[in-house]
Amino acid sequence: MVADLIHSALSPRGRSLSGKTALVTGASSGIGLATAALLAREGCHLKLVARRHQRLKELKKSLQGVNPNINIDLYPIDLTSPKFSNLLNEEGTFDVDILINNAGLASGLATVIDSDDADWNRMLATNVNAAFLVSKRVAGLMAQRGGGDIVALSSIAAHDAYEKGAVYCASKHALKAFHQALRLETLEKNIRIMMISPGMVETEFSQVRFNGDTERAKAVYDGVIALSAADIAHSILFMLKQPVHINCDDLVIKPQQQGNPWRVHRTK
Repeated sequence: MVADLIHSALSPRGRSLSGKTALVTGASSGIGLATAALLAREGCHLKLVARRHQRLKELKKSLQGVNPNINIDLYPIDLTSPKFSNLLNEEGTFDVDILINNAGLASGLATVIDSDDADWNRMLATNVNAAFLVSKRVAGLMAQRGGGDIVALSSIAAHDAYEKGAVYCASKHALKAFHQALRLETLEKNIRIMMISPGMVETEFSQVRFNGDTERAKAVYDGVIALSAADIAHSILFMLKQPVHINCDDLVIKPQQQGNPWRVHRTK
């Protein structure tokens, strides 16, 4: 028995992703871009969705340098547009092995009373409506083809709400509940429904939240060694490469200096 346990513990881990096809939303920057790069290195064919066409074209060129043997399809489109809804329903377009449901944003930082309705609508359209529709469509195709992996990009805001972030937090709570229910509904479908919930990650996230105010965005990370897009991408790759009987339901990952959304130790 001891020998069997030792053998099991020491056996190589990490299933191959080579030849699989992955759909990555929000692929033109940050976590989406970093995850696409790792998947390209692993030998995955890629379907990349983002609003910025030029950024996507530059990314494709770079990723073909990482691995010239993969196919890369670009979809320069806003996930909240009717055009994208139509694209989701095109037969075979998003029939993939892996979904990285990454696209999302925070818009504004204000109390509920003082917040802008337009910010609310923008967050709910992207973080809730679009994210739900992508998972629904891809999960249905995965069920037909016999399995697959879905990784939803959530946030520690899905676990702890914070002041001046009510709607963003609500959107991530909704994403968490949606994927928990989807996980239960697909237990017999050979589909892994996984989620990752990062804390502070230094990407374009805060620049988007503060409408391009670079100085205000930079101040969010002052005195903190924040997580990087690569940190999250490597964590996603870890989840995907686990043996198929392992489902990482929700990986909560934060900088060491962050205890929760509002409790951060700053060194300056």
